[in-house]
Amino acid sequence: MNPVRALVGLWVSAAMVGPAAAQETPVAIAISGWTGFAPLTLAKEAGIYKKHGLDVSIKKIPQKDRHLAIASGDVQCAATTVETWVVWNANGVATTQIFQLDKSFGADGMVVRNHIAKISDLKGKTVAASAPGTAPYFGLAWMLKKNGLSVKDVKVVTLEPQAAANAFVANAGDLDAAMTYEPYLSTVRAKPEAGKIIATTLDYPMVMDTFGCTPKFLKENPKAAKALADSYFDALEMIRNEPKKSFEIMGADVKQSGEAFEKSQAYLRWQDRAANQRFFTSVLQPFSKEAAELLLEIGSIKQIPDLKALSDTSFIQ
Repeated sequence: MNPVRALVGLWVSAAMVGPAAAQETPVAIAISGWTGFAPLTLAKEAGIYKKHGLDVSIKKIPQKDRHLAIASGDVQCAATTVETWVVWNANGVATTQIFQLDKSFGADGMVVRNHIAKISDLKGKTVAASAPGTAPYFGLAWMLKKNGLSVKDVKVVTLEPQAAANAFVANAGDLDAAMTYEPYLSTVRAKPEAGKIIATTLDYPMVMDTFGCTPKFLKENPKAAKALADSYFDALEMIRNEPKKSFEIMGADVKQSGEAFEKSQAYLRWQDRAANQRFFTSVLQPFSKEAAELLLEIGSIKQIPDLKALSDTSFIQ
């Protein structure tokens, strides 16, 4: 082969392979089937991450185990509620929030049997909720405290949100109440004979989800972290511009029709870049402080970590 032609061939091959390899930064993200996390799935299925030079894998991991996946290195980033980052960091799993995903507007709630008139009537009753250190357990503690009770005043049966909703409507396990969220909360909405929704995050606005990564990943991959945030905001733009297609893609991931998913998402608000900037400026710190004090009280943490160190707003600018 002509030496010049061979060199040109090598240069062309490098030009084609090199940038592609450099652009596709691998990152594994842990989430659940919660409706609020769905734009992360949309960004993957619609090729938005790839457009931003990311090779994203999404792993469905229960909230109670998500920190273990982070600690093991199985994932580098995750989506969860604000108070959960407090728990993880307090228990030695270093993580940093980089953008807000959603705010629940009735998408998380407590369901009770029809004869229960108020939350304070749950004293001595059996309630299904996820394990300590999860959003449903924290939500239960929050709602009970606001009504003069604590988790010690009820019998907590550990069930994940989907299982809790299913057991409740099936009248299994002698449950008097359960903590769950969309799309599973709609299982109870559709079965009023089984029980009622006594309170949601419209009554107790304490469920806010954020996205975060390990400090190591952020330090080594600042451009990728920025790309993750930008991809999320692009996914929200797609939802605005192509709602039907977006709802079908997001619904399919949780085995819902596009129409059913659209109804489910009506109970939350995804947060765009402007909303993110307001959240990190004025909402995150006061809420984290109140949440941390409750977490300390119920034994989820033994000490409050440095709350100001749990977020980095540079990636949403």
